[in-house]
Amino acid sequence: MSTELVHVGFGGVVAAGRIVAIVSPDSAPMRRLIQDAKERRMAIDMTFGRKTKAVIILDSGHVAMAAIAPETIANRLDTVKGKRRD
Repeated sequence: MSTELVHVGFGGVVAAGRIVAIVSPDSAPMRRLIQDAKERRMAIDMTFGRKTKAVIILDSGHVAMAAIAPETIANRLDTVKGKRRD
């Protein structure tokens, strides 16, 4: 039994099967979601000091922040799962 991992930039990886959504952090609801996750200690910062460009919501309730675009992560996720986006 192997876990498929998705590279989310700068050495960070996320288990592909645990991802619920990948969204942009620009809207007010996403900023509130990030702040709430930080207060609950459920935020995972994988930006390594860079600007947050994607928010990854996991099935465990954790919220991961990445420094690469949501589209890039989605393409990598499709590649890991054997699909191809056109």
